Amino acid sequence: FIYGNLKYPAIARENGVEGNVVVQFVVDKDGSVKDINIVRDIGAGCGTAAETAVDAMNSMGKKWTPGKQLGRPVKVLYTLPIRFKLE
Repeated sequence: FIYGNLKYPAIARENGVEGNVVVQFVVDKDGSVKDINIVRDIGAGCGTAAETAVDAMNSMGKKWTPGKQLGRPVKVLYTLPIRFKLE
């Protein structure tokens, strides 16, 4: 889903910027994604593009399966590396 909705920023493409952007977010008790935070950014708009792709998960048809503790749904912090590579 992420790579299907990720838009490589034009300025990053022109300058040959490649690398990993690390994004953290919380999967809430109802399975929605919230509190998106860019932990590591390579610049040139890649962090914002990654954040937009992660935020788009809220508008897809399915939600995440929330974590469970003692049989109850709980919030879970998730760390996701997203690779930007020019082809």
